[in-house]
Amino acid sequence: MPEEDRKPGPWSIAKSITSGEPETTNIPEPEKPETIAELTEKDKEDMDPWVPKIMKPVLTMRRELAELPDIQNISKTKDKDSSSDLKAGYALSLGLKEKEIFFFGGMQWLAVALGYLLWTQMLFWIPPEVWNAIDTEQDAEAINIALTLWAFLCVGLAAFPVGIFSCCMGATHFLHKQGRISTVAMCLKLSLPNAWRLWAFHWTDGWITVKQILSRIPGEEKRTLAQILYQEALYNAWKVGISGVLPSMVIGKGMIESGKESVEFVKQNTKEIIKLRAAYSGNCWVLGILTYVAAFPIVIYFDDGTGIGNNLANIYLYIALPICFSVGVIMFFLRPIYLLNLCNLYSDYLKTNNITVELPDNPPRAISALVVFAILCVAALVIFYYREAIGLVDILSTI
Repeated sequence: MPEEDRKPGPWSIAKSITSGEPETTNIPEPEKPETIAELTEKDKEDMDPWVPKIMKPVLTMRRELAELPDIQNISKTKDKDSSSDLKAGYALSLGLKEKEIFFFGGMQWLAVALGYLLWTQMLFWIPPEVWNAIDTEQDAEAINIALTLWAFLCVGLAAFPVGIFSCCMGATHFLHKQGRISTVAMCLKLSLPNAWRLWAFHWTDGWITVKQILSRIPGEEKRTLAQILYQEALYNAWKVGISGVLPSMVIGKGMIESGKESVEFVKQNTKEIIKLRAAYSGNCWVLGILTYVAAFPIVIYFDDGTGIGNNLANIYLYIALPICFSVGVIMFFLRPIYLLNLCNLYSDYLKTNNITVELPDNPPRAISALVVFAILCVAALVIFYYREAIGLVDILSTI
């Protein structure tokens, strides 16, 4: 695994929280670049993940956006009061008129919370003596791979309802703009035909988000300051670049077409989108820091001196309390404001370009995506309930 792709695993994260500092070595390291400008083009290309050839233009677009000073400054302005740029007025007024928006936010919160709790269960399947026998992050690599694969499945399971109910929020906006009645049933009727593309998009975006969150947690870090800053710029470039994807999907466009439409949307509304993204990101950063601080008492409570392996699973289980609280604030309040403002900007973009859109009255049904989602749910339940029978516990015990 390339060094730039390494993320701190559960063992190193918990250990760094317990000790108050990440694992380090005493070997002096050569001077490394501290600003993005000092990175070479090869350094930047090496930070791109592997993608199929057809997706290469997406990486190119992401690198181009990451070069914009406004994108690079998003991560440097967390301490400023950016709440005014979030423009909560429209979203809150719409939420008071169309209260199903809060239902959609609640369902997304439930999906994320259940996904996290499902992931923590694998930590209980690994015996304490296995954790206690680990001395370095490299020793934990095999366990981290198993947990990463399990996390990928959990993110995918959460991505389906998150995608559907995010689309429902967007559908509420467009129905309201067209003077039509918005109900839970109608929004679902409009969103479910887009299930496949919504699922694929939110699974991809969810996984990118999870990896970025993990990269921000102290651990055995090998990246330079310049690489950290550029990675943040790439992440923000991705988020800005996909700003028009969800609104495009809401009105029925496909994955590729939505991506192309998003590029044009961002080009015409770059300043507004970056300000909106910076405001949303800044508030999420504050919640993330508060969550990290709130986790300390839980870690201290379970750190009884008998070894981190005896308490690791319980630590991750109980820090679900501050995590779920923060996710609740995001899903019930911040995310609806962000998505509805993006949809409002997108409506202005359509009007400016003389594009007329009418949501269909009787969209086609979508069954195949629901069937595959149900199969994945069954697969997760089989792994959960029959982990001993299929030999998974034995494998995790002998790593």
